[in-house]
Amino acid sequence: MAEVVHGHGSEDERPRERQRGPVTLRRSRYAEPTTTDQRLLDSRGPTDWVHTDPWRVLRIQAEFVEGFGALAEVPAAVTVFGSARTKREHPEYETGRELGAALAEAGFAAITGGGPGAMEAVNRGCSEAGGFSIGLGIELPFEQGLNPWVDLGVNFRYFFTRKTMFVKYAQAFICLPGGFGTLDELFEALTLVQTKKVTKFPVVLFGSEYWRGLYEWIITTMLDAGKIGDADARLLYLTDSIDDAVRVVQESYQAWEDVH
Repeated sequence: MAEVVHGHGSEDERPRERQRGPVTLRRSRYAEPTTTDQRLLDSRGPTDWVHTDPWRVLRIQAEFVEGFGALAEVPAAVTVFGSARTKREHPEYETGRELGAALAEAGFAAITGGGPGAMEAVNRGCSEAGGFSIGLGIELPFEQGLNPWVDLGVNFRYFFTRKTMFVKYAQAFICLPGGFGTLDELFEALTLVQTKKVTKFPVVLFGSEYWRGLYEWIITTMLDAGKIGDADARLLYLTDSIDDAVRVVQESYQAWEDVH
């Protein structure tokens, strides 16, 4: 192998190189005194490696494997989003509890972010009704772990891994009143459906008083300005009725089953 010390050499010359698995290192990147095996088997040294990007890739892979494995046999499910700040004495908490129970009675598992507030309410209602109550938690500096009404819980380090699980194992999304996290999940779901990245499923906004301003802005501003189409606007369903929300989910799921 030709060795080029200065510049890039002629067309017939190849610069000095070293293989590091699938990666090729050349020129100034060549100098690496040890091999991957040697670093693996050698005596313990600095622990900075656990914070490097290649190691993070393995952690991400592990989160996907754990999530897929834990949720693979989950029955038909509905993901419900809502505020972690909803107090137990607030009417929205009781609404969440009733919604969780209604989903269980309709044969759906309930998936939430596993935290307190509206998430706890839905998990609680589902569990109390004998349903399958699932919580997908996230590592945050300011919130506690999974609520006690979660029957199956998976904790994640990374939001994007968790989001994949929310979508992959759900037949519908229902959004209770919530904050930035709920809005994030709402618009990601709409984007995935709009761009046909996922099979079309309903996205329900529950609570017209809370959501009407956003809903009307989407219709009167985004749609009127041509930023979305008529079909996009119809992806959202606004309601105040638990029975109505569950009906929308059931009808959509039945239509999906008829096709599959």
